[in-house]
Amino acid sequence: PMAVLHNEVACAQHEMSPIYCHSSFSCDNNVLFMEVLEREAEKLGLHVLFHEKPFAGINGSGKHNNWSLGTDTGVNWFYPGKTDSARNLFVTAIACLAHGLCQHNEVVRCAVAHAGNDHRLGAQEAPPAIISLYPGTGFEAHVDAIIAGGPLLGYKAEKGAADPKAAAAMPAVCGVEDRNRTAPFPFCGNRFEFRAVGSSQNCSFPIAVCNTIMASGMAALSDLIEGGMCHRDAVAKLFKDNRHVIFTGNGYSAEWPVEAKKRGLSNLNTTPLAVATFNSGKAKKLFADMGIFSAEECDARAEVMFENYATTLSVEVETLIDMIETGILPACAKDMAKYKAMPALAGDRSATYTSIKTETDKLKGLFDKKPHDLKAEATYLCDTIKPQMVAIRALVDKAEGLLEAGLYPYPTYEELIYSHHS
Repeated sequence: PMAVLHNEVACAQHEMSPIYCHSSFSCDNNVLFMEVLEREAEKLGLHVLFHEKPFAGINGSGKHNNWSLGTDTGVNWFYPGKTDSARNLFVTAIACLAHGLCQHNEVVRCAVAHAGNDHRLGAQEAPPAIISLYPGTGFEAHVDAIIAGGPLLGYKAEKGAADPKAAAAMPAVCGVEDRNRTAPFPFCGNRFEFRAVGSSQNCSFPIAVCNTIMASGMAALSDLIEGGMCHRDAVAKLFKDNRHVIFTGNGYSAEWPVEAKKRGLSNLNTTPLAVATFNSGKAKKLFADMGIFSAEECDARAEVMFENYATTLSVEVETLIDMIETGILPACAKDMAKYKAMPALAGDRSATYTSIKTETDKLKGLFDKKPHDLKAEATYLCDTIKPQMVAIRALVDKAEGLLEAGLYPYPTYEELIYSHHS
């Protein structure tokens, strides 16, 4: 069942928001919805694009995993609450989350690392690859007060109102905290939203990682209290030790990666960089301590992620070469032949078309040299092959604007996106 269904930024892009339920059921419902969507689209002669960035320069797609924790008696840990007990629990829960996100930053990044998402993270519609926590500016001030020796109570979770500055419209009710869309993990009033998940992903892995790092934070708090520290001091220590993961600024700004580096936060901006940390000693200890994965299972999952990335990139390379050699180059030759009698009118055509052939041959040579070790292959495809593919894409885009109408062998952006206006 859907709570929200509306159009999004890109053409023919839609958002669906299911009614919340237990995370296991919710993840299953999400996969089922994707299957139904594909099946029904086929009946209409359509195809659903779950790729994170199907069109360069146009907003891509993702999943916002709205995640919370609760007791079997219905107490939501991430709801500020109306009693002192509930408010204490709320502050304590965020301290545990801050610990988990800070101490296991790389694992959280791994949960959303794959080839498609590399095109989206950090763009205008997605959070950066740097994992940080956004609890709101008001709560950030409360954290600093706790670190300075203040009580756990005192945070006022009050909803505000946005003044439209128009006499004909009444103020709109806002959430408890501003919802920062540039953050990968913002607070949303009674839950946190993991905004970096890719649209083609199964949500179960990111959710499992969220649960794991939260459990590690709870274990850290338990160790402090069982070691003799009072509740307030234990929460304050967690906040103090992990204060640098809390960021309430603009995650899209050029200054944030510089600041994140100063704070010691990882910027694993490609899948190979992220996956390489999944079977580190620190990650293996986390999963072993929480009873999630053995060391061997961490190694196996990392290998699968590397293989998935390498396979995806290899398919993309071979497809690109095939499209150019069987479609683009023949079209370029036909177009060039039309200027035999009037070469002065050809302009940049000869240089552009020849460059496509040259750069494609270079790509083929580079691709033949890829290493066979999975980790090395994934890194090589990312750092060496992808830039060459981007260079060819730029030349083909230029050729698209030069070719005679009707010669371009594939659907253009205009035909794909705006055909319903013709």
